[in-house]
Amino acid sequence: MASTDYRARARSFLPRDPRVAEPYRLTPRLAFRIGILGALALAAFALLVLRLWALQVLSGDEYLRVAQNNQLRRIRVEAPRGQVIDRHGKLLVDNAKATSVQLWPAQLPKDARYRAVRRIARVLGVPLAEVLRKIERQKQDPVTPITLKENVPDEVVRFLLERQMDFPGVAVRDTGIRRYPLGDLASHVVGHVGEITKTQLKELEGYRLGDRIGQRGAEAAFDRFLRGRPGLQRLRIDSSGRPRGDPVTVQDPVDGDTVRLTLDLELQRAAEDAIEYGIGLAHENDNWYADGGAAVALDPRNGEVLALASLPTYDPGAYVNPRKRGELAKLVNKSIAARHNYPGLNRAVEGLYPPGSTFKPITALAAIQEGVIGPYDTLPCVPVLYYGRDRHPFRNWTPNVNQAMDLPTALEHSCDTYFYELGYKFYKLPATRGHPFQEWAARWGFGRPTGLDIGGELPGLLPTPEWRVRTFTKERFPNTWQLDSLWKPGDSIQLAIGQKDLLVTPLQMARFYATIANGGRLVQPHLLRWIEESAGRNRATAHVRRRYIAPPPRESGIDPGALSAVQQGLYAATHGTNGTSTRVFGTFEVDVAGKTGTAEKFVPAAGRHVDQSWWCGYGPVEEPTLTVCVVIENGGFGGEAAAPAALKIFQRYFNEQGGNPSPVPAD
Repeated sequence: MASTDYRARARSFLPRDPRVAEPYRLTPRLAFRIGILGALALAAFALLVLRLWALQVLSGDEYLRVAQNNQLRRIRVEAPRGQVIDRHGKLLVDNAKATSVQLWPAQLPKDARYRAVRRIARVLGVPLAEVLRKIERQKQDPVTPITLKENVPDEVVRFLLERQMDFPGVAVRDTGIRRYPLGDLASHVVGHVGEITKTQLKELEGYRLGDRIGQRGAEAAFDRFLRGRPGLQRLRIDSSGRPRGDPVTVQDPVDGDTVRLTLDLELQRAAEDAIEYGIGLAHENDNWYADGGAAVALDPRNGEVLALASLPTYDPGAYVNPRKRGELAKLVNKSIAARHNYPGLNRAVEGLYPPGSTFKPITALAAIQEGVIGPYDTLPCVPVLYYGRDRHPFRNWTPNVNQAMDLPTALEHSCDTYFYELGYKFYKLPATRGHPFQEWAARWGFGRPTGLDIGGELPGLLPTPEWRVRTFTKERFPNTWQLDSLWKPGDSIQLAIGQKDLLVTPLQMARFYATIANGGRLVQPHLLRWIEESAGRNRATAHVRRRYIAPPPRESGIDPGALSAVQQGLYAATHGTNGTSTRVFGTFEVDVAGKTGTAEKFVPAAGRHVDQSWWCGYGPVEEPTLTVCVVIENGGFGGEAAAPAALKIFQRYFNEQGGNPSPVPAD
């Protein structure tokens, strides 16, 4: 019985189920069903293998080609840059339509790559090294086109379009370029654009290789507003980067905003013309090395820059117009630039000059502030004074005066020996007093940039005893350092009349005279008025997006009594009997106060020291609204060139033609 149970269990196909009388068994019927299912599975598997074989072997090349031709490339479309306009809405910069030539590196023939690049470079007139450098910079992204040249002449475009097969990888595209309708007028203010550099690409966020950005002036300072928001296109390309169809716009670019400057275009024109006029007067007085200059016009109430002129100047269109390549050479080639007196130099903020007698009000105010002299104390104005152990002579600019003077009278006469004595008094102060003269000058903005919003400023040089020690070291001056590193009486004496090592910019001087004009408050010079939405020519309805809020004028600490004495002296200098610019401004309908300056500077071309002609002042005297500072390089006496040039600016601003713009040989 036991063996029978065992055999029964052995024949069982499935475990015993207590609910049925007999266990499940593999019957012929069940086996047939299983066989059918297996056959179906094998057939399905065979069909799948056959289909895969067909795709891989029979149609593989075709599908590979389709896949390769189905790549989408996202192309960023540069937005049109915004306009730059003056305070009255007059156009300074906008855009123009042009044609550019691009190169797709991936389409260059592998066996004749160099020859193809050399051919297109020769046709475009672009240096081969420049084209190769652009290709090398973009070697990590070979399917993105490279712009070889913008604003391509029509005849070159026609030549390329007629011979497309001879120039593989070359494409002609419509684009926009910067247009400077005023030519060289205000060029140092507006600046120019150019392709982003490697250094800029590392320092700036949101830019890509090949982007055009502002490089100088307002174009650079306000680039984030002017550049707009780029658009987006999709382009179907193959694996080699060859386009398969036309680009499809996904997102339109948004035009850049319009930048409205504080600049007054007509006053800017008058300022540039005034510099040319001053140079002409200098030549008439045999100052033949006069070849440049600068002029600044400020609103002394808020620091708005109304004119910022520098000559010689340049046409910023040279950076975008291939027909002006000769003009461009004056800006990028050092030797050519030197022959043309550096037209790219913005002398208003980068030109460094000794200010001469225009610095005397700084000396006077510092002396009164420190108790060195009272505003109406007298000092002798004599033809010559002697200082130092060797009794070195320091002469007045004119030998025809010999009398005691108070401060206003000394400014009227521009008496050098009066201010020599102030400088010597500063030198004799105890060491415990520090350097109060330089400290006051620094407080009034000298020796540092003013912070002009378009940048590019140089700080100038405000010499101190510590500066002499740092500069005249044994390593640099092994034969003279022991003497040159000492601060001697002559350093303080000559600093008092704005000479020797002192260097300033015209903008620094204009800012200081604005401080005198407005009652002792230091303003922040600026050129931005506001940012407004792009509105084409309908600027009257343009929405202002962002106004420039100037920092409030800062109190400079000038004693009101001292300031009053200096103001009297500056008015006497333009209206007094012995005023150094009375013959220029004395009959002008608007009361103007100011100071001439004549400063010696070594000029290599002349091989000697040559006088720099200065004039700085403001008007109307009672409620000043304009501060002007002019320097004519190598122009002679301040009354000979700079003062008559400054009168031209006042005439245009006040729309008055009085005064006498004739040269006066006065310091």
